Amino acid sequence: MPATVLLFGLACATPEPVLQKPPFRGTAFIDPDLIVASDPSTLRSLDYKGLDTRRMFDRRVDAFVSTDAYLFDATFEGAMVVEVQVNAEFGDAATAERHAAFYARAIGQLPAGLRTRVETVWIHRGDQPFGGGNDNILIHTGKAAEYLRDGVLEEILMHEAAHTSLDPVHAAADGWLAAQEADGGFISDYARDHPGREDVAESFGPFFALRHRRERISRDMAGTIQATMPNRIEFFDRLELDLHPVR
Repeated sequence: MPATVLLFGLACATPEPVLQKPPFRGTAFIDPDLIVASDPSTLRSLDYKGLDTRRMFDRRVDAFVSTDAYLFDATFEGAMVVEVQVNAEFGDAATAERHAAFYARAIGQLPAGLRTRVETVWIHRGDQPFGGGNDNILIHTGKAAEYLRDGVLEEILMHEAAHTSLDPVHAAADGWLAAQEADGGFISDYARDHPGREDVAESFGPFFALRHRRERISRDMAGTIQATMPNRIEFFDRLELDLHPVR
């Protein structure tokens, strides 16, 4: 009798969905031309404010630290102002300004909808990965050199800005979780391995590529993105994010 009950239970159980293998390892690296240096930027001015102490996260020590920083106000179209905090380790205000101007211009190339919660930018030396969240974008210039070499600096910044501006509102939202479940898989290994933390940021880049840089990606890549995450694409479509200065 117990065996009969067990067999009945197995026969009537709803099978677990089989997740598709993600097509990419990490989506910030799928195409270096989604945003390129020659694309327009909404950065309008950069003003030096002086040297002062700021509390900044530094991946080299994996902690928040209070340190002197050269401070700049980066003003973007729409009168949006972001404080760029450059670690005083760079030595002088002129060197700090070159770094602040370079990264502020690149951040101004991102869709405006990804900058809505960006209040500060932290810039340190070091070969550690960039970061998002904390109303901030974290930059380590040693790692930036690697991203520049591979042509993906802007794509990495887009990923981190998605963390900062989209995750707090959408990562745990019912609509996003429903889209995630309906798609039955993930766009990347990174999203699959960290679904609550990385899925929004990992999915936004492919959405952006498909909807707004279709002419810069291959037909095969477009088909893969559409087939893997149709419900996430629809979710992003419904947000109607401000994509300026993307044309």
